[in-house]
Amino acid sequence: MTFDPIDFLEAAVQTPSHEDVAEMRNLLVETLESAGSDPDPDTDSDGDADPDSETDPEVDVSVDDAGNTLAVRDSGREGPHVVLNTHIDTVPPHIEYSRDDETIRGRGSCDAKGPLAAMVAAFLRVEVERGRVTLAVTPDEETASTGAAALNFDPEPDAVIVGEPTELDVCNAAKGRFQATVTVRGANAHAAEPESGVNAVRAAGDLLSALDSFDDREDRPDASDALGDSTLTPTTIEGGTATNQVPAECSFVVDRRSIPPETAEGFRSALETHLRAQAPDGVSVEVALAERDTPFLAAFETPADAEVARTLREASGGTVRPFGAATEASYFADLAPTVVFGPGSLADDEGAVAHAPREYVRVAEVERAGEAIEETLAALLS
Repeated sequence: MTFDPIDFLEAAVQTPSHEDVAEMRNLLVETLESAGSDPDPDTDSDGDADPDSETDPEVDVSVDDAGNTLAVRDSGREGPHVVLNTHIDTVPPHIEYSRDDETIRGRGSCDAKGPLAAMVAAFLRVEVERGRVTLAVTPDEETASTGAAALNFDPEPDAVIVGEPTELDVCNAAKGRFQATVTVRGANAHAAEPESGVNAVRAAGDLLSALDSFDDREDRPDASDALGDSTLTPTTIEGGTATNQVPAECSFVVDRRSIPPETAEGFRSALETHLRAQAPDGVSVEVALAERDTPFLAAFETPADAEVARTLREASGGTVRPFGAATEASYFADLAPTVVFGPGSLADDEGAVAHAPREYVRVAEVERAGEAIEETLAALLS
């Protein structure tokens, strides 16, 4: 099947998808339909079509009610179901496309249109001898993950590769990300007589210090060999309504990077219990998870010797390591062995790359990623 991943990537980076993914989704669907509608026939040694060869399965493309782009190549023969997943949305603001020799720059170049280009190349080029391969591209990974939450595979996958910038390493684990608001309540009073009230801002200061001992409790999850310890970071704070009044309420937001098997609700309940035990007299504490209609991105860990991890590592030449950010891979890890893989990097020696004004990906990495995924699919589906 004819497909140039670099031509596609250049078009994709020039298609903004930070506010609305419709145009980018149309580009993807049209590309898949065009490349998959007329597969190149096998040829004999003279370059002529070989009438005795079997034609690869064509591409079945659809967009579901959640805005996911789904493309399937089914051999019609019993075998594993491998899913390739990544996303088409990007963070704002849009950064214009440019190309400098063998480097493509612009918003989405590495997160995650570079991985998408590599996956489309592998999806279209691999010979599906048995089983099936599904390309599932979600519309809102950077925000609410409603697309990924709505995915329902039939049959369930036997292996999943999630496209993100990993520098061609195979990432078999990642911490989760939970967000919660801690609300501290005291009692108003005149600032001239502070002892007559209960200062919620001062109490919040004590409770911020108490965050440092949260992971010292006996029932905390044991550190993961791959991921290390979980982290808990306060990120924003607000409180008080008047400069001459003892504040009755203060709240702060915390960012939790979790390790298995901690759940969002388990974290919320444990933190509330811990902070209430540390709160001064007269102070109440409530911990509430951020509102969202989809599950939080939880931690996951796939054994490093799982077939998909081992095969992809051998094909890519990279190492097996954890991924540095939360990812929709957690939505699939309970279904099948799941790894994160792709060209580009979250950060380099100069600083942030993904989500940064200097976002870029190297052409050679995109091409190599496509080849490695194709080799992996061929091994799993042959």
